[in-house]
Amino acid sequence: MAVDQDKLMEFLLKFVGDLGGAMAAGNVVVGERLGLYRALTDGPLRPEALAERTGTHPRYAEEWLRGQAAGGYVEYDVASGTYWLTEEQAFALTDPDGAVFVPGAFQLAVGALRAQEQIIEAFRTGGGVGWHEHDPEVFTGCERFFRPGYAANLVTTWIPALTGVEDKLRAGARVADVGCGHGASTVLMARAYPESTFTGSDYHAESVKQAEVRAAEAGLDGRVAFEAASAQTFGGGPYDLVTSFDCLHDMGDPLGAARHIRESLAPDGTWMVVEPAAGDSVAANLNPIGRVYYSFSTFLCVPNAMSQAGGYALGAQAGEAPIRRLASDAGFTRFRKVAENPFNMVYEARP
Repeated sequence: MAVDQDKLMEFLLKFVGDLGGAMAAGNVVVGERLGLYRALTDGPLRPEALAERTGTHPRYAEEWLRGQAAGGYVEYDVASGTYWLTEEQAFALTDPDGAVFVPGAFQLAVGALRAQEQIIEAFRTGGGVGWHEHDPEVFTGCERFFRPGYAANLVTTWIPALTGVEDKLRAGARVADVGCGHGASTVLMARAYPESTFTGSDYHAESVKQAEVRAAEAGLDGRVAFEAASAQTFGGGPYDLVTSFDCLHDMGDPLGAARHIRESLAPDGTWMVVEPAAGDSVAANLNPIGRVYYSFSTFLCVPNAMSQAGGYALGAQAGEAPIRRLASDAGFTRFRKVAENPFNMVYEARP
């Protein structure tokens, strides 16, 4: 075997970066859970001061800080031996209600990786691993990963881009939020449109219970209800708006879901489909964002789809063309992309 040493070193540098990133995931979760990042927002601290402020051991705090500085997640001053966060680092690492919250993504990753033995077995057998079979950190991490993006875009950009939907919501509409998880999207919409009523559904009963808690905490009793039901069986209707946030590609039978959504809509109703940003070809997705989605999809999305009847396993980088085709096959006559950002594409399907 003739090995080009320069190319080998180039590959090994990628490996080193990935290995550091893999271990960084756990360290970010530790830092968020223990309040280490939040303590650093008050100004530069030496390791022993950070430990005292957070009730942790100085030696652990010191090693954690060194790794964070090496990865560019915190800043370090050689002369004083202190560490701190820039405004940008603090924005991404300490505010779960901000537009970006990095620890949620790492929490989701750490939780997903705990299923490695089940995933290995699924590779061998072609079987599936259902969403409900994953570690609870997956469900919490998923909400914390996606909620900031929804909070930043759902009411301000995505819904206004739909044809006539915002006016209906302000006047009073019936909305079904399919695959609602912990109810982050349902609660955001209900808060923004107090004249409308909302029903969230998810096949994972434990997530539905948590969604009910979220709605109660938000004071939305009476206008928001939840049910444990799949996208092919949720009840109620006719709905003026049905939403599906980052879940269609997880389903074993997305066509069955699309047909049921079509049947549940009012004649002039709208289906808003939010999916991961993706091109229609593998080559178009060979980039850092595509890598993140393909990697998560291997552990979460495809295994869940393979665990269900239906014959589909779209994965998290399906792209627009398959979603358009599903909508058409389900009986929708109008379909268009209404919004896009680096992480999401938003589509509108109408009867």
